[in-house]
Amino acid sequence: MARAEDSPDTSRPDRRARGGAVETAALRFLQRHGLRLLARNARARGGELDLVMHDGDSLVFVEVRYRASALFGGGAASVDAGKRRKLVLAAQAFLLAHPQHADSPCRFDVIDAGGDPQAPAIQWLKDAFRADDA
Repeated sequence: MARAEDSPDTSRPDRRARGGAVETAALRFLQRHGLRLLARNARARGGELDLVMHDGDSLVFVEVRYRASALFGGGAASVDAGKRRKLVLAAQAFLLAHPQHADSPCRFDVIDAGGDPQAPAIQWLKDAFRADDA
């Protein structure tokens, strides 16, 4: 009889699909608020940037966090000091790779999404932290 730990991990594709659905919902939400998409899932040294967007003249690095339940803290609470440092490093690498944006004012936003991943409740934390806070 096979034990649970012996069976292959089938949750990874579901988790990836759920994350994609939540990111798409966050993207649409931000676009309805006037932001324009520059890059999605931009890989850079130090990590991945979920969304890179323009808000007027500003470049916005958006971290999308999803929690089905806020029982153990919402998604925004999971953006701790270590995660903020990784996001700042990834943003710096993105700016080095895209020098045309190097002089743009930048900010870091967090989308805290919860509930149904197909239609999540979204809380937008604009200017959630600063690069010098990380």
